[in-house]
Amino acid sequence: MKSQDIGLLLKLVALRRKYGCGPDTHTGKGEKALPDDWRDWALDDMDGVRESLPGLEDDQLQARYSVRALAEETGISKSQVSLALQRCLEVGLIRKDHRTGVPRANVRALFNFIMHGVRYVFPAKPGEITRGIATTFAAPALEGQLYSSGELPMVWPDARGKSKGQAVEPLFKSVPYAVRRDRELYAMLALVDAIRLGHPRESKVAAERLAEYLE
Repeated sequence: MKSQDIGLLLKLVALRRKYGCGPDTHTGKGEKALPDDWRDWALDDMDGVRESLPGLEDDQLQARYSVRALAEETGISKSQVSLALQRCLEVGLIRKDHRTGVPRANVRALFNFIMHGVRYVFPAKPGEITRGIATTFAAPALEGQLYSSGELPMVWPDARGKSKGQAVEPLFKSVPYAVRRDRELYAMLALVDAIRLGHPRESKVAAERLAEYLE
């Protein structure tokens, strides 16, 4: 398993929250999931929040879950997306929707792996001071919970980021690109970082919030 597989699984969760599994299955959760100031980077003309739609026909839904679309949204190459989907299917982290055939993350198994394995399989530690996108408890998803005003935030290094803090290597290389395209993916990846970098109490807070996204 590769670290980008976790990012892809979280992207599948974000897609299901936005589009459900067919017409008229929009969850409506996305609008309440994050505060309005969820960004931590300078915008350009290529950026824009992907608004949730009220439901998609099956062919439109399948296009959203295609290898090409997943690669475009995450910045992971098409070949690596294809391999990641296959790996996750083989170990039970992905299941095919019985009606539409789109891949769906096995959220219970994913949550258990993040809680008990991610800090050991994909460890991280704060590095040098740099500019980037806020993660862990500095990210909007956690709204400053357990975060000390005198403590430097942790950031994913990125030239367009608005925060200055200790560098944290992203879970996969294209995280800064992927989170600029999906606010819920940003939230979940920041929560995963809080779990893999935080102390037990901090990890517990992040895990409780992540569980809400994965419901």
